[in-house]
Amino acid sequence: MPASAYRVTDLRDLDAAFTIRETVFVAGQGVPATLENDEHDRRDARHYLARAPDGTPAGAARWRETENGVKLERFAVLENFRNQKIGATLLHAVLADVRAELPDKEVYLNAQLRAVPFYERHGFQTEGEMFEEANIQHYRMVLR
Repeated sequence: MPASAYRVTDLRDLDAAFTIRETVFVAGQGVPATLENDEHDRRDARHYLARAPDGTPAGAARWRETENGVKLERFAVLENFRNQKIGATLLHAVLADVRAELPDKEVYLNAQLRAVPFYERHGFQTEGEMFEEANIQHYRMVLR
């Protein structure tokens, strides 16, 4: 069975997604918890959970509509599951829903520098200058 990813509709899955994000961003990258968890989590973001082939929660993401289009955010894959297509499965699930709900909106994200090649392989292009967010270098990327 391949990896799977889906929109969260259950509080247990939401808790699993938040735990993955805390592990990757707060514990792993030193992002302050106050920046990682924001008002959008419970207000207007749509959350996703990816599971490894054995069913273990392995990745998380969210998206929300902004004045600039659809912003993809908080993509995280647990270290033990990286390079196993979990991120690609997650991105495809998110993009399928975005295209179904808001097909005419621009899709963009702020990619950590080391994730830029991953997003480029999936049709995103960098736009503008590199910037820092939570002491991590990023590029704005837009889906073409």
